[in-house]
Amino acid sequence: MSKNKKQIRSYLLIAVGTGMMAFAIKNIYDPIGLVTGGFTGIGIMVRKLTMDLVKGGIPIWMTNVVLELPLFLLAFKLKGGHFLGRTLVASLLLSFWLGVIPDCNLAGGDFLLASVYGGVMVGAGVGLVLSAQVATGGTDLIATLLHMKFRAYSIAQILQVIDGLIILAGIYVCGIQASLYAVFAVFITSRVSDLITEGGKFSKAVYIISDRYEQIADAVLHQMNRGTTLLPAVGMYRGEEKNMLFCIVSKKEVVILKEHIRNIDVHAFVIVTDAREVLGEGFLEY
Repeated sequence: MSKNKKQIRSYLLIAVGTGMMAFAIKNIYDPIGLVTGGFTGIGIMVRKLTMDLVKGGIPIWMTNVVLELPLFLLAFKLKGGHFLGRTLVASLLLSFWLGVIPDCNLAGGDFLLASVYGGVMVGAGVGLVLSAQVATGGTDLIATLLHMKFRAYSIAQILQVIDGLIILAGIYVCGIQASLYAVFAVFITSRVSDLITEGGKFSKAVYIISDRYEQIADAVLHQMNRGTTLLPAVGMYRGEEKNMLFCIVSKKEVVILKEHIRNIDVHAFVIVTDAREVLGEGFLEY
């Protein structure tokens, strides 16, 4: 893929991803008061607190812009313009979508529907943005800057604390019930975003220790049409040298593989574990 095509694809992912996030935040989270962290979570609280001061309250997009601008200026001063890159574009697009998407209460008063469907939609949006190798700014950027001072903690740990404090503040503004469902929505968001970024086609990694490794390898190669790798190993209990087979199969094929192993060597030691993403011949393409 050419450089120009990669850039176009990246900006399309950012545009679609931030649009999905904004739609869910504005039409699912905000009407029911689900504060799931981030600057948009603060925006939801600010809108509810200013209902009596401004008709409809201060819009979420406006709060987002007011919070983002000084943060980006600080980040520019501390880390330079090269660090911000497309993060600034993603942040501006998120605020843009929050401003132009029409209001529509999709979940009604159902907290469960709001947390599930909102979590799925925000998670998909976050996953698309992360696939473009960019963040949306906000608390992500705060965590990155704080990490410069607090090196003992990872960016993810700092981010969890910041978003956790925002969710706790949401208890005061929106109530305990909404905040409990917000935690559930955050969990769904993280799972869906992981699914988007890491791929949804899971495989199985299988380790096999057997004295009849040659027969098992032959079955894998010729009856299952899968590759296998021979790894030298040493049993530390007796100091015996062993040969271990390693292979990757699909979830359906692992049942067939175990049947082959059982027929060849009922005493074989087998370890089956998840392989979240497998790239290469016979599996996912790059």
